[in-house]
Amino acid sequence: MSYTHLCPEERYYIEIELKKGTSQNKIAEALERSQSNISREIKRNTGQRGYRHKQAEDFAQERHKNKPKEVKLTDEIKGIVNVRIEDDWSPEQIAGRLKQEGIISLHPLKILETEL
Repeated sequence: MSYTHLCPEERYYIEIELKKGTSQNKIAEALERSQSNISREIKRNTGQRGYRHKQAEDFAQERHKNKPKEVKLTDEIKGIVNVRIEDDWSPEQIAGRLKQEGIISLHPLKILETEL
């Protein structure tokens, strides 16, 4: 079973079922999720007033927004790209040379975004 994030409707269902006193196991079965997934969701997103679906969605979105992301295009690499664009290199040529030199592997479309 591959992992997918919980959607707002599933979070709403969890809130309603918890208020009814339904076990995490039964909630997991109904949502076709693992029990550990439901347990983790409740633990991560329960506030002072209990598990609330809107708050849980906000917490999840905030965690996603703030998670560390890999930064490939450093200022140095952007500088290299811009110099080569000014020298009339194509994005394909730039991507190929950067990869050949062992600097970075980029898709040519990413190079087009760099020059904006």
